[in-house]
Amino acid sequence: MPSIDFYTLEPTSPGDRYLLTCHLVEGLYQDGTRVLIHCPETERARHLDRLLWTYRQDSFIPHGLVGQVDPALTPILIGADLGRETAAAVLINLAAEVPAEFARFERVCEPVDQDPAVRAAARLRFRYYRDRGFPPQHYPMRLPRDAADPW
Repeated sequence: MPSIDFYTLEPTSPGDRYLLTCHLVEGLYQDGTRVLIHCPETERARHLDRLLWTYRQDSFIPHGLVGQVDPALTPILIGADLGRETAAAVLINLAAEVPAEFARFERVCEPVDQDPAVRAAARLRFRYYRDRGFPPQHYPMRLPRDAADPW
């Protein structure tokens, strides 16, 4: 059974849920964890791909879009496909809904920012997990100032 972790940016924190995702991915990568970032919207997936290249000047996070890189050689994958070939221990969900195959992961991370639509969808996902016996944890987050402006 996966652990379900909601990470909510505090109102005074710089950045958005995409920068928060970069922050989460950096820590997971440093721990040697394989990650699949579920981002079903193509333009947002490309946006996150670009952000991961520029997130911090002094770090390198090997990543790529599903279907464009070799999943066996790429520890951080971004895309809509949750197929078995994208084996990862952690799922970061950037979709508005709960991914159908979330339970096959060891951990699900749900980054949430202050956007009202994002928060409303997150509340629904929180209840979905809880009501099905996956008790979510909640972690308020504040990104460092340099995360909002990496250069």
